[in-house]
Amino acid sequence: MNKVKLTIDNREVEAEEGERILWVALRNGIYIPNLCAVEGLEPPFGACRLCFVEVEGINKPVASCATEAADGMRVNTRSEAVDRLVKSAFEFIMSDHDLDCKNCVANKACELQRIAKERRLSLKPKRLKPLDRNRPLDESHPCIVVNPNRCVLCGRCVHMCGRSGEGISLDFASRGIRTVITTQMGTPAEIEDCDDCRRCIEVCPVGALQPKEV
Repeated sequence: MNKVKLTIDNREVEAEEGERILWVALRNGIYIPNLCAVEGLEPPFGACRLCFVEVEGINKPVASCATEAADGMRVNTRSEAVDRLVKSAFEFIMSDHDLDCKNCVANKACELQRIAKERRLSLKPKRLKPLDRNRPLDESHPCIVVNPNRCVLCGRCVHMCGRSGEGISLDFASRGIRTVITTQMGTPAEIEDCDDCRRCIEVCPVGALQPKEV
């Protein structure tokens, strides 16, 4: 694999040819907000719309999870246009998120908290009225409890579940604002379809998944 050199926020960094900008930046300690990215997932899921950057020569921001690094490329992770897009996407996510940090298993390790801190954004945006869904916990899986009120629909757990074994237990259900993560086909998963590896819990960025107490 050929190496390329590019500049991110005025820092010259090295990358594998074809490597996504997001992973190059994060590996070099340059933070780009992201929720749905899973390294090695092709094509990128691209659901959260938080990882925008500007690339010189391209007239609009691009998603860093889907844009390949190239030799001589110059990337800026902050600009007026980028910050506006990130803020809008973040506010949309938070308008449908149960903000109960003190009782969340991901408190102080939550990616939403990190994004808010890094970009100086409020976890309680005022522009969008919070949706009060109060959806019930999904306890149909034999090993895992899914809290749809915390879920940001990043898809990490679905991808990891499919990658981990022959049986896929977690999937998306419904469409639009009714979309939820649930067991495949919305029915309780057979125990043999899940080896209880708990990788889906490990990759969840917001504490929407937790082990079921037995």
